[in-house]
Amino acid sequence: MITNFDNTNSIISEWIREIRDTTIQVDRMRFRRNLERLGEIAGYEISKTLQYEEVLVSTPLGETNCKILKKQPVIVSIMRAGLPLYNGLLNVFDKADSSFIGAYRKHSRNDDSFEIYQQYLTSPELAGRPLIIADPMLATGASLNLAISTLVDYDLPSEIHVVTAIACSVGIELLIRHYPNIHIWTGAIDEELTAKGYIVPGLGDAGDLCFGNKRQS
Repeated sequence: MITNFDNTNSIISEWIREIRDTTIQVDRMRFRRNLERLGEIAGYEISKTLQYEEVLVSTPLGETNCKILKKQPVIVSIMRAGLPLYNGLLNVFDKADSSFIGAYRKHSRNDDSFEIYQQYLTSPELAGRPLIIADPMLATGASLNLAISTLVDYDLPSEIHVVTAIACSVGIELLIRHYPNIHIWTGAIDEELTAKGYIVPGLGDAGDLCFGNKRQS
């Protein structure tokens, strides 16, 4: 279940161009805002797939039936790069609960291998609720796979959505292999990874572009 916004003509294509373009992405505010806007559109599209129920509402002139979500989703930010996407999703699902996960790659000094370290996780109850995960880059899929496996160890959500700006087919295949019913929403799909697991052509390091270069350990 993959939605690739790049397959249809929409304004998202313009935002993806801007976050890829080295002459534009140096504007951090614009970069973050484009990710946020992508989160808003993805959130709206996800909202069409969720379950609703009718409630009776009193207006100043009478009563009418309106639809509301049966269950509010839980929105997860993979920190730090996922924060702008997360903000966009929260703009749509303004009553949602939130979860935060701190994860990072630690590359070997001797070769191109790396390990995923997950050092922080906080989450509300997930049982029976839609789970929406915001992470701008789906490369190898290793960090997202670890995050999801940790979350579902606590509770089983009703469904899992991943929102990303750029995905690689390698990472998509990994997630689908472990979670066949997962739904991935992405601005574009690239086919190539470097030896160190970075997406090509990709856009670079989304966290650094959002918030500044991190110190190398």
